[in-house]
Amino acid sequence: MATYPMHVAGLDRDFPICKVTDDLYIGAFIMFGDAELTVRCAEELLKLAEGIDYDYLFTAEAKSIPLIHEMARQSGAKKYFIARKGPKVYMPDPISVEDKSITTVAQQKLFLGSDDADLIRGKKILLVDDVISTGGSLKAMEALVEKAGGTVTGRMAVLAEGGAADRKDILFLEKLPVFNADGSVK
Repeated sequence: MATYPMHVAGLDRDFPICKVTDDLYIGAFIMFGDAELTVRCAEELLKLAEGIDYDYLFTAEAKSIPLIHEMARQSGAKKYFIARKGPKVYMPDPISVEDKSITTVAQQKLFLGSDDADLIRGKKILLVDDVISTGGSLKAMEALVEKAGGTVTGRMAVLAEGGAADRKDILFLEKLPVFNADGSVK
């Protein structure tokens, strides 16, 4: 499998290049199981977040869960929120929004229990993701926070993929290109 070398948060990693469509391939950034990368990315994102006024961190399941947990641990936050991809039995009266991500084939929904929504209401929220590409997941997270009555005060990710790197409303550590079928950068 072809890979793309990246330097992220002071570390070197090779990302597998994976097919999304016949003419679009992406570098798969997976922090699962890479404790060193997760710790370093959390540290660097918290430095970027120093100028943002927020009460809580918020992400969508699943790949960003270790990242947001480590950010909370390092910052001393006692609580953070995760939008789930399905309603859970422990969620009282869940609210939901539609989500379309570049790495997920089908349309999906993000859910948040009303107990978490009550805590978010009236609060300032910092959205965190591992990679922002098309912005679909970010848009869904923002809609869920707004539906809960919170206000998004910042958006950040470890990587901005493709055209997302040109966005002015997000903070990120590094740019990740998209690729052609032959592995060359688009």
